[in-house]
Amino acid sequence: MPMIPPTMPPAVVISIPPAMAPDGTNKAAFLKDLEQWRNDRQARLRSENGWLTLVGLSWLAEGENAFGSDSSNPVPLPEKKAPEKAGVLVLDHGTVRVKVAPGSGWNLNDKLIEPVVEQVLRIDADGKPDVLSLGELSFFVIKRGDRFGIRVKDSQSPVRLGFKGIQSFPADPGYLVVAEFVPYATPKDIQIPTVLGTTETMQAPGFVKFKLHGKDLTLEPVIEDPGDPQLFFIFRDKTSGKGTYPAGRFLYAAMPKDGKVVLDFNRAYNPPCAFTPFATCPLPPPQNRLPIAVKAGEKNYGHH
Repeated sequence: MPMIPPTMPPAVVISIPPAMAPDGTNKAAFLKDLEQWRNDRQARLRSENGWLTLVGLSWLAEGENAFGSDSSNPVPLPEKKAPEKAGVLVLDHGTVRVKVAPGSGWNLNDKLIEPVVEQVLRIDADGKPDVLSLGELSFFVIKRGDRFGIRVKDSQSPVRLGFKGIQSFPADPGYLVVAEFVPYATPKDIQIPTVLGTTETMQAPGFVKFKLHGKDLTLEPVIEDPGDPQLFFIFRDKTSGKGTYPAGRFLYAAMPKDGKVVLDFNRAYNPPCAFTPFATCPLPPPQNRLPIAVKAGEKNYGHH
């Protein structure tokens, strides 16, 4: 199941310069493409639907869960941005229904909800989730393991409005490497830990072998979406907690071509948990903890 809900904008756009080689060939194109990637990445973070808008995450109990701006609600919403008692979410053995309070003005997928009707909500595990919205607020249902939660966003959140950008290491073509892809006979399920203290089963198609800083290294990627396959690397290195986000960073790469995978560590980036405590990020598995310092890509944002 995808770790990043499809309603969130993609954190990264894969665009590896085809003429670029690890020795720095076509450095001008490399620098131009990397600058564009960084600009696109920060534009997505700054967007009205980006990770910087997250302002809440509440886990549902079986039965009724009231939501609204009153802090006593099981699903609290930001003060002054919703009625104190805005409605009720009902968790019923894996199904989530919503009933809004009369006159509260909630929309479901941009259409006004009829207050007297309980609506079944599609969750992120089923693909694109249903989104309830009211003014600057929106929320949807996520499923993590056997738990159901409500992820709340505010397009005008203080974190988004105060965002000053991310610092990165200087661009370095030496961190653009061509790795050998070693496929498994059949893709295997691996356990990926999460910040929630749970594990998620994800599928690994193989692993990559490469050399960096004179060391022979390996990383094992997973594929989040079989319908749009990309290699997703969740890794730590010796900079983790010492200049980069302590839990580790993410990196995407295109699927193997002729048994090779291009890894550009200049595009290693912070997980959503670097910006908000309301994300549910995967953590690097033991096999993806590199014994070197990868001084490339994004540095720690520094908020938590």
